[in-house]
Amino acid sequence: MIAAAVVYGTMLGLGASLILAWWRARRPTLEARVAPFVRSSVSSEVAARDATVTPFPTLERLIAPVARDLARVLERWGVTATDVQRRLTRAGSAASPEQYRAQQVACGAAGLGVGCAVGGLLMATRGTSLLAAAILVAVATAGGIVARDLALSAAVRRRQRAVLAELPTVVELLALAVSAGESAPAAIKRVASTSSGVVADELRTTLARVRAGERLPDALSAVADGTGIAAMRRFADGVSTAIERGTPLSDVLQAQAQDIRAASQQELLEEGGRREIAMMVPVVFLILPVTVIFAVFPGLVAIDLGG
Repeated sequence: MIAAAVVYGTMLGLGASLILAWWRARRPTLEARVAPFVRSSVSSEVAARDATVTPFPTLERLIAPVARDLARVLERWGVTATDVQRRLTRAGSAASPEQYRAQQVACGAAGLGVGCAVGGLLMATRGTSLLAAAILVAVATAGGIVARDLALSAAVRRRQRAVLAELPTVVELLALAVSAGESAPAAIKRVASTSSGVVADELRTTLARVRAGERLPDALSAVADGTGIAAMRRFADGVSTAIERGTPLSDVLQAQAQDIRAASQQELLEEGGRREIAMMVPVVFLILPVTVIFAVFPGLVAIDLGG
């Protein structure tokens, strides 16, 4: 009798919460009331919503509402859409935060499927308990979500390394163009049109901002902030200072290129030191114990035989 009352009470509370959620969802927000008067066009919004970034567009459209709800929950815990957008920009991805959340949900669903398959196989062949299988499924689901986040972090690091590798050469090309008598926007346009790579793409983005009416120093600062690299930030500040104060831009660019190369060499030395320390781990914990065993074992066997 008590169990039935608990079940009925739970069902009643769940139904009341669903009705309350439905009633709140029907109330239009201020954003929904103002959006029709400030949006560009309905066709552009529909085209933006139809854009997909995964190999499974139908599945992405189906889980997009779930991803938006998940994004709202994560924003309450501190993972805001602004942080996700910043990481996507640094990775050079054109996906929106909602699309990234949809990718995470898809990866979690893939991990869930793999976990269910492996758990069912272990239960059928090895007699694994239901609790262990459930833990395996939960770990596989979380692993799929975390794997997408790690892939984004790896893309950010890979793009930042590409920027650091290309930036000195691009800065020297800009210095040569400015030394030949071209202005800063013309030099940026020439280098962006004749070169390729991540930095060239950032220069083309800067030119697009300038054509849209933004000042060149502000455009460079915005692009530098988007990359999240200190060397790019110093380059933007140096060019902005030279333009605003009338300092010879070619000298500033050459000094910037030398500083960036020195910083790159210092980073390579630091990376070499870290790799050297990391190489000590297999030597100390794998090779050295095996060597000691091979050196001591014959002596132990001889002592045992002699005794």
